[in-house]
Amino acid sequence: MALLNLQNISKVFVHHGNTIEVLKGIQLEVNPGDSLAVMGVSGAGKSTLLNIMGSLEPPSEGVVRFDDTNLYQMEERSLSRLRNRHIGFVFQFHHLLPELTALENTMMPALIARYSKKRAMGMAREVLDKVGLMKRMAHRAGELSGGEQQRVAIARALIMRPKLILGDEPTGNLDWFTGREIAELLLEFSRADEIAMVIATHNRKLAEQMSRKMELIDGEIG
Repeated sequence: MALLNLQNISKVFVHHGNTIEVLKGIQLEVNPGDSLAVMGVSGAGKSTLLNIMGSLEPPSEGVVRFDDTNLYQMEERSLSRLRNRHIGFVFQFHHLLPELTALENTMMPALIARYSKKRAMGMAREVLDKVGLMKRMAHRAGELSGGEQQRVAIARALIMRPKLILGDEPTGNLDWFTGREIAELLLEFSRADEIAMVIATHNRKLAEQMSRKMELIDGEIG
């Protein structure tokens, strides 16, 4: 059974009285352990598609099923709980809280899930070790390099051991070498833990490393 199933997904925005159809009848399945690259020019709808997959933005039409549950028929509290525990997000801009350390930023999803501080800290230490940041965990976000900040963002996305990772240009703000390291790290976790991963990217070299790739053209899968 597919982990994520998108059935006839369309998304329409109205701007100054004009209707903009961003997604048109998207049909897509993502299985456990899949790594899928979503490509397309800026404005093609990649971010909108990821937001719909991640329960952040409802489609105008269509059904999104996660583990055979219709996401957008869930009540908000249950949907927030599912998002917190089963879906991890990594964005182009890491969105770390600057006043917090790497350890504290990583702990946030576990604290939101009402885990004890001791348990959340243990989980954060474990995942920071996996991304190679044990020696930097006491440093605040501004004291870390861009690549280290993105590693913290990955650790934060992984702390709850999600079933799905969604990445919106996660290497887009990094130099080529650091971007390659981050891409390899994400793929390593996907393969090792059977985490499904969908990455929106302009980077064709990254896309070639994924198990599947697709391109959005005029709101449709090309």
